[in-house]
Amino acid sequence: MQIQTTSIEHVVYRSNLRIAIVHARWNDRIVYSLVDGAKKALIEAGVVAENIVTQSVPGSWELPVAVESIYAASLTPTRSSPSPAPFDAIIAIGALIKGKTMHFEYIADAVSQGLMRLQLEKSVPVIFGVLTLLNEEQGLERAGLAGGKGSAAHNHGENWGLAAVELGVKRRAWREGVFL
Repeated sequence: MQIQTTSIEHVVYRSNLRIAIVHARWNDRIVYSLVDGAKKALIEAGVVAENIVTQSVPGSWELPVAVESIYAASLTPTRSSPSPAPFDAIIAIGALIKGKTMHFEYIADAVSQGLMRLQLEKSVPVIFGVLTLLNEEQGLERAGLAGGKGSAAHNHGENWGLAAVELGVKRRAWREGVFL
């Protein structure tokens, strides 16, 4: 699915959007490719590289608390902050691969619920970039790392970057009473 951002009227917002990417380090080959895809899409959509903040956590389990803490910190600018504005959107990226125990189901459900709760309570878009996979091959495909010509491989991080831009722009417009 390709998200069209060219129809967004308030293109001026793109360059000063602040986007955070919070990612797990577990399943790093998959995750780092997804992070690169998200950054690439953000920059191509007009987000200034200095306004993209990337933070890592050990695993997907830690994503909700990290997203919440990073967003809260962005609400209180400091002298070392590159910008005084809070994040317009946050992309949470991780890759969970099903094993032989119920661990996968518990983590996937808790992380999904936690991230949804955060975006509803904080009114900030949290892009769900947590892949729930049956095997590593699915992850490599979704990170754009597998397959040759004619393969279904596509880096989903690019879609998440575009979704963050779209929702960041719309969120700013909605706050001004403008409905795009």
